[in-house]
Amino acid sequence: MPSSSPVQLAMVAGESSGDQLAADLVKGARLRYPDLTAHGIAGEAMVREGVTAWWSSQSLAVRGYFEPIRHLPRIIKMRSDFISRLQVVPPDVFIGVDAPDFNLGLETKLRASGIKTMHYVSPSIWAWRPKRIEKIRAAADHVLLIFPFEQQIYKDAGIAATYVGHPFASHIPLVANPAAAREALQLSLDQTVIALLPGSRHSEIEYNAPNFFKAAVILAEQLGDVQFILPVAHDKLRDKIMALRAIHAPNISLRLLDGQARSAMEASDAVLVASGTASLEVSLYKKPMVISYQTSALSAWIYHKVALQAWIGLPNILLNDAFIPEVLQEDATPANLAQTLLHEMERYAADASVTARLHELHHSLIRDTPTVCAQAISQVMGR
Repeated sequence: MPSSSPVQLAMVAGESSGDQLAADLVKGARLRYPDLTAHGIAGEAMVREGVTAWWSSQSLAVRGYFEPIRHLPRIIKMRSDFISRLQVVPPDVFIGVDAPDFNLGLETKLRASGIKTMHYVSPSIWAWRPKRIEKIRAAADHVLLIFPFEQQIYKDAGIAATYVGHPFASHIPLVANPAAAREALQLSLDQTVIALLPGSRHSEIEYNAPNFFKAAVILAEQLGDVQFILPVAHDKLRDKIMALRAIHAPNISLRLLDGQARSAMEASDAVLVASGTASLEVSLYKKPMVISYQTSALSAWIYHKVALQAWIGLPNILLNDAFIPEVLQEDATPANLAQTLLHEMERYAADASVTARLHELHHSLIRDTPTVCAQAISQVMGR
């Protein structure tokens, strides 16, 4: 393709977190390449940045070891159709954002056909399945890393990679403004506000939300006047959440929000959050929090057999410390969740060093991520 022609990106992002990462990347790349076009498997944030969605990112939002099996034929066909479309009109570069189970195989096939490939967000080879780095070597011409400690892993492996910082760290203010967030959400400035973030997938809601709601009942009894808020990641989850609330916590004061997860975090006094990227976001808002997660017993057993890290929460992994409580699986009873969160609220109020350490974490993750991503794309394309 002549260097004067508009840059064409093909992209795949899985889930809401990957969607936002990809949208930020496109925004930064377009500053360097104003005529850039992009298409692929995209979420709402990507579409707002002008990416043409051939399929929705939600089509990849499945989780666990056995839950995805029933979706496998559909996903295999989607990947095959995607490859065929790109081979007809090859992009300048393909960028797979997270979703390694889908993207690494896709990248390998595209790279073998002569298309330049990048992978954004390293698979957690430092947490489990370290031999997966050989699949990454075959799949990607360049890897965009979001955690600083990953740089040495890729350097040792001889794989081209760039630490781009974590976009969340640049988007989230170093000092939160809860009053402004509450005003935007029309919440009282005087009430205790607790955010419930049980996850963004149907399976996560099914496993995590019941005990989150039961814990909310206990917290309401302990704290008195408390307002709970729960960001709903997408409309398809709303009915499920409402049904579980009706069963487990019909009398708590609860507001469901249309997305707005970060506003909920900023407005809150404390947060119950499922493990994953949301736990990192909450830690960057320096809020008292408890990380929890429940999944099928078999999936949990397999994870513990292969896990290389002592922790499941990203803040703890980054801090290399059991700094934030993790209440998981059978330990995630309503009473444990509620009492642990109350303890954290007291700890943060009494010890300024807690938030100071989270400020240090925040600073370590800040880079000009869109610009650094655009520079890496330019390096791969050679233009």
